Amino acid sequence: MRYPEFLKDGGTIGFVAPSFGCTIEPYKSCFENAKNTFKSMGYKLFEGENCYKSDGIGISSTPESCGRELTEVYTGDDCDVIISCGGGELMCEILPFVDFEKIKAVKPKWYLGYSDNTNFTFTSNILADTAAIYGPCAPTFGMKKWHKALQDTWEVMTGKKTAVSGYDMWERESLKSPENPLAEYNLTEKKKLALRTGEKEAEKISMKGRLIGGCLDTLLTLVGTEYDRVADFISRYRKDGIIWFLEACDLSVFQIRRGLWQMKKAGWFEGCVGFMFGRPLHFDEPEMGLDRHLAVTAHLEELGVPIIMDADFGHLPPAMPIISGAVAEVKAAGDDVFISYDFS
Repeated sequence: MRYPEFLKDGGTIGFVAPSFGCTIEPYKSCFENAKNTFKSMGYKLFEGENCYKSDGIGISSTPESCGRELTEVYTGDDCDVIISCGGGELMCEILPFVDFEKIKAVKPKWYLGYSDNTNFTFTSNILADTAAIYGPCAPTFGMKKWHKALQDTWEVMTGKKTAVSGYDMWERESLKSPENPLAEYNLTEKKKLALRTGEKEAEKISMKGRLIGGCLDTLLTLVGTEYDRVADFISRYRKDGIIWFLEACDLSVFQIRRGLWQMKKAGWFEGCVGFMFGRPLHFDEPEMGLDRHLAVTAHLEELGVPIIMDADFGHLPPAMPIISGAVAEVKAAGDDVFISYDFS
């Protein structure tokens, strides 16, 4: 696995928009304030061509333009790290226009983003043996005062922190709006983990393996395509064991259950030593007797591996930064979760 160099003081942060750009409120104001914050911290900035575009469908611009932008910024010398401008709906369509062979041949850079950005954080692992960071997009750093999760993300990207832990409270309803774009997290909910080992509830969990995953909505679009080289990845890293980290955006509980069945039947969970699930956006929306926990465990508990549910990542913030592709020791006890990264 290739690990990029950490961002140095005074380095250059690059921004790209392979999914949505920052053209509407509150995202535009958030992005502007984030850039001001980074500049006040002493960093230089570089913006890709699509950051303020909205002429695409489900993404900032055409798939060709978005794929070209990502390739050129990643392989060029204009910046040291890359942060995505946002998530979206159809980033999968840019993949034919991303030159993974060229990306694999150059010095790697940290890429930060989540949700639709799974199309790159995951494929850079699978296709280019390159680690990426699954975490907040650029506008989130525009909030008035950074939550600890944002500080943790920054300290991971700058190499000041190699371990992170979860947070006590989380946000169910955001206060961010066009009129209040820089609002901080509205932390009203107490975090409570659900832990299992196989078919049994667990008081604590400890597992070590190589982390891969991302947004389940996005990953399911890749199953069976030419970008599905999961079997090859598992073969290369089987000795490490695989820990899947997964979260869902638009999926209902039945879609989550069907999706996990599909991934299992496609062989994606071979060599798996454990799972970590983030809070789904549709957090407490059971249907016909199926809740979010049973949706996860129905097809996974027979694997007999540890499962952590309702962890701090995904579409209901705050989110721990997850280094996709890294070896990690993951521990959970009660309602606390801890991730320690090993760059090997």
